[in-house]
Amino acid sequence: MRDHFEIRDHDAAGRIGELTVPRAGVTVETPALLPVINPNIETIDPSRLRAEFGADMLITNSYIIRTTDDVRERALEEGLHDMLGFDGAIMTDSGSFQLAEYGEIDTTTTEILEFQRDIGSDVGTPVDIPTPPDVSREQAESDLEITRQALADAEAVDVGDMLVNAPVQGSTYPDLRERAGREAAATDLDVFPVGAVVPMMNGYRYDDMVDAVAAAKRGLAEDCPVHLFGAGHPMMFALAVALGCDLFDSAAYALMARDGRYLTVSGTEQLEDLDYLPCSCPICHEHTPEELRAAQGEEQESLLAEHNLHVTFEELRRVKQAIRDGDLLELVEKRARGHPAMVDGYRALLEHADQLERIDSASKGTFFGLSDESARRPEVGRHHDRLARLSVPDPLLCSEYGAPSDHDYDEVWRVVPPFGPFPRALSETYPLTAEVPDRTDPAAERAAAEGVRALVRANPDTDVTLAHEGWSTDALEVVPESVTLEDLNADGYRDRNDGNAAGDDSDATVPAESRSESQ
Repeated sequence: MRDHFEIRDHDAAGRIGELTVPRAGVTVETPALLPVINPNIETIDPSRLRAEFGADMLITNSYIIRTTDDVRERALEEGLHDMLGFDGAIMTDSGSFQLAEYGEIDTTTTEILEFQRDIGSDVGTPVDIPTPPDVSREQAESDLEITRQALADAEAVDVGDMLVNAPVQGSTYPDLRERAGREAAATDLDVFPVGAVVPMMNGYRYDDMVDAVAAAKRGLAEDCPVHLFGAGHPMMFALAVALGCDLFDSAAYALMARDGRYLTVSGTEQLEDLDYLPCSCPICHEHTPEELRAAQGEEQESLLAEHNLHVTFEELRRVKQAIRDGDLLELVEKRARGHPAMVDGYRALLEHADQLERIDSASKGTFFGLSDESARRPEVGRHHDRLARLSVPDPLLCSEYGAPSDHDYDEVWRVVPPFGPFPRALSETYPLTAEVPDRTDPAAERAAAEGVRALVRANPDTDVTLAHEGWSTDALEVVPESVTLEDLNADGYRDRNDGNAAGDDSDATVPAESRSESQ
């Protein structure tokens, strides 16, 4: 067990945790954002980051410090905390980014970790190989072997109480990412960054980013704090947290401010195009778009950077509250609607629903069915899996409408897309308290049909009738042939079968053992 990281709350694979950073004497609540500080370019004074923005941790580049003579001497003499004026935790990168950008650096893992230790870094990083997307498998495997050796070298360095990163690489090969995660988790290193995803995010390849992180998470243990290197745009935090990422670092707040770009939770705007500021942070409260445009050079850059940081930290707080409330996936879906590439990322996330389900909370806030994608959420699959555990009467009517006033069935169960059938006594248990549209979509109907199929497969001798409200042909084709189908929308059906309200449990009779297993 890694005793420096403790998980407090869960939703999907997202978690609120506490990362203890012993050298700094600081405990960082995760998910956490680490603003990137360029030691040669000060956009926002680091001393303001903790008090004004809530940053308990930042990241800077030890390779730049080491190769800049005057900065190196200051760092060695004063230590990073005094040099930057920051009393939180400080993570340092190693030069791997420069290696990826320029092809070579003149340091080794041992040298750079010893330097990071000597300047007072709280979390250090070895020299790994950030393998870009879409390279040949041969190159990805070769680079991964170099990274594996870097982690072995890092384990051998006397770093004192400095934590050390164990980057997880593997390009766009899920099996290599998973293997790299497993090997990293087997070391005695401390924090686990998923690397080389910046090119994917810059190319709006959020679905590929999701697959890379999901693969790495399959290899990593649950007690491994996960850092998504280079991820700093607020619109993707909910998605990445739902995957199980705990730390993010952002240079975006400063880089985009330099280009006159204004961050929002649904994308990026050009300051010159804004007639209104859709934010209530101190910068937007005190300035109009005209005033920001009138500011020139460093003044405008600083004001925009402050806004960008405010909106970024605000979104992380919103993500944490969503975890506490149990509606993180609803927030992911809302953010996904801001950009088509984010929709791809959300759909890719749901392709890993089985992986999320294993650690997702069994009971939380109300499930909201918001779109076709809601039918693929882990809660739906969990319900289908649990149908095999219920005691099923014979014969059984599964109905969307309710119980007919006169019937010969032993029991009448509810059917609610996308979940499918369940005993009416379970109507008040999560996720069957779901809020779903009255006008169901084909995906929800198909998912409900898959629930019927799961029930029949678990109980092949039961005589099941399904009363549905005009389901699509695609959904009905999923229902086993042994099931009797009745269309509630057929002419005269409701007149002939005057039913109780769908939520009326007066005729519900479910065995006690079924209730106890499902509640």
